[in-house]
Amino acid sequence: MKKKISLNLKDFYEFGKDQLKLKCICGEEYLDRSVPQAVLNRPGLALCGFQKYFATDRIQVFGLAEYAYLRHLSEKDRSNSLESFFAHKFPCLILARNRKALPEMIVMAEKYQVPILRSPMVTYDFVHSATMLIDHMTAPQKKLPGTMMDIRGIGVLIQGEPMIGKTETALGLLDMGHSLVADEVTIIRKASWGGLIGSAVGLTRFHMEIRGLGIVHVPSLYGITSVRAEKQLDMVVHLHKPEFEEADNESNGEFSEHQTLFGIEIPLIRIPVRSGRNMAQLVEVAALNQKLKQLGHDATKELDARVISELIQKRGASD
Repeated sequence: MKKKISLNLKDFYEFGKDQLKLKCICGEEYLDRSVPQAVLNRPGLALCGFQKYFATDRIQVFGLAEYAYLRHLSEKDRSNSLESFFAHKFPCLILARNRKALPEMIVMAEKYQVPILRSPMVTYDFVHSATMLIDHMTAPQKKLPGTMMDIRGIGVLIQGEPMIGKTETALGLLDMGHSLVADEVTIIRKASWGGLIGSAVGLTRFHMEIRGLGIVHVPSLYGITSVRAEKQLDMVVHLHKPEFEEADNESNGEFSEHQTLFGIEIPLIRIPVRSGRNMAQLVEVAALNQKLKQLGHDATKELDARVISELIQKRGASD
């Protein structure tokens, strides 16, 4: 059985003011409440009187059909229908298409302390957009240290200990035409379709802290295409100081590593930082190589196959 996910109605309203163009018509003082089931419901049958399976724990949405049905009723029947409807004390009612609240709605909303919101969006578009917003708000998420970049469509989280050069690497990538998603701290959330999405902390979005220079606004310096609000996470690059014993024994990438987040394995590449190495270029190559792997081209496996084929041919010739 699918686990119920709750939602704070006031948070939903605050987020939805811009994205969904929500406006509170009445009951603003009742917004600070929990929505037991973070799902939208079109209550057509409940208005008609069949309330056996009425999803009262959800946000209710009136579209053109529900509104037209109520307008079709006599004043007495409309009042009785709304009385029976609002008596369930659902979290809130949202009127799509910028419909005005009928007088009986206001009376019942005040009586049962149910907020009424309104949006100018067409009902279908509103339900779709609101569902995506709810998924975003209720998705499991965590904050991870690291700077995230969009490198030619590949979302890369650059991690490493302090002073290792993450910001300098990100600046180099910006100079090469790539885009910043988040600096220093990245919020990773699990999307409803199963992938991972990275974004910045709201307060610091589109800003970078450069040691010795302070805070800079990235799009002001590099243009609006230099930033992304969010990006799917495709790989993690860990910058580290080279160990003494690694000097003559570095991995050639044959053995791949992964970092597990929310049960999802993300490719992990470790790159040693040495004086004179162009780290931005190395991270770019790692990202492009990952893109090739996603397209079905693995350079290591292809080279191994060629070497094995060559050895087999030589052995056959010698026999």
